Amino acid sequence: MQFGRYYEEFEVGAVYRHWPGKTVTEYDDHLFCLLTMNHHPLHLDAHYAESASQFQRNVVVGNYIYSLLLGMSVPDVSGKAIANLEVESLRHVAPTFHGDTIYGETTVLDKRESGSKPDRGVVSVETRGYKQDGTMVCVFRRRVMVPKREYAAAAVGEGVDPDRPSFPEPR
Repeated sequence: MQFGRYYEEFEVGAVYRHWPGKTVTEYDDHLFCLLTMNHHPLHLDAHYAESASQFQRNVVVGNYIYSLLLGMSVPDVSGKAIANLEVESLRHVAPTFHGDTIYGETTVLDKRESGSKPDRGVVSVETRGYKQDGTMVCVFRRRVMVPKREYAAAAVGEGVDPDRPSFPEPR
């Protein structure tokens, strides 16, 4: 199974559908809020959400949805990344609620070779997240630095398998 892509494997216009989706639970939402110290009652207080919000129920914190989609995209986009360089834009388009299932897809927007290091390139992508009914909930663009295949081939010559993570030797 492939994990991530080399620079040469990205084609402008290609769309990668990320699988599987993730059903967001109340626990997921509350844990993320507590871990990130976002204590807004719209996310944590059902009574507040019912009585003081237009949605009349808790709304899943948007940064959890963004993080979920970013994670979903790793096997297809940044699994071989040298660095995540930039998130250019992030928009939360529609609310997500407990029980919604999130699916993601990423489109390759652009790619260019590094101007300073010949062993890598920069790929620009847009990731979109959808609920089970097809409603787009989140969209973001980012730039990722990835190695070229020839760099990986040189690493193999040094006894490194570029498609497997390396672990320290036990002592």
